[in-house]
Amino acid sequence: MSVLAEIKSAARKAAFATRRAVQDDPRGAAAATQLLTVLAPHAGKVISGYIPISTEISPLPAMAGMAGRSPVAVPVIQGDGLPLLFREWHPDAAMIEGPFGALVPARGVFLEPRVLIVPLLSFDRRGFRLGYGGGFYDRTLEALRATGPVSAIGFAYAGQEVAEVPTEPTDQPLDLIVTEDGPITPQN
Repeated sequence: MSVLAEIKSAARKAAFATRRAVQDDPRGAAAATQLLTVLAPHAGKVISGYIPISTEISPLPAMAGMAGRSPVAVPVIQGDGLPLLFREWHPDAAMIEGPFGALVPARGVFLEPRVLIVPLLSFDRRGFRLGYGGGFYDRTLEALRATGPVSAIGFAYAGQEVAEVPTEPTDQPLDLIVTEDGPITPQN
């Protein structure tokens, strides 16, 4: 294991513990309201959210709030080393278990999002996020950004912020981070 891989592994372990500690913050509902406010100007664009797993903050109220105004999709893992696909979602969609235990729509068309709500373990003010280590969102954002403008919005509890996320050249930055305290515009 490389030194950077060891650093990221230790950071993930700490971030999981932090997220577990803040997951019951009663202000989580406020975060979803903040997210919906940030998404509102994107009405009409394809928006990707995610179905939360483990201790992830839930974007579902904001996704449901946008469902009548925009096509909404959720990620579907194709396989290791591949970018994500995004299947159409709505609040009443029939769901099945996908890879890593995340629920995905049982059926629906695949869409190409221009706005992505991105889950994370931790984030910093530069706009970098620490994910689970599979690189799915980094590959996906890189591919989508090559085809046109994309807004990547990290969604987290404020307590998930760290001074600096360990990064490598393949890491794709976020355009905005939304927490219960409001939106954070990255400072490079």
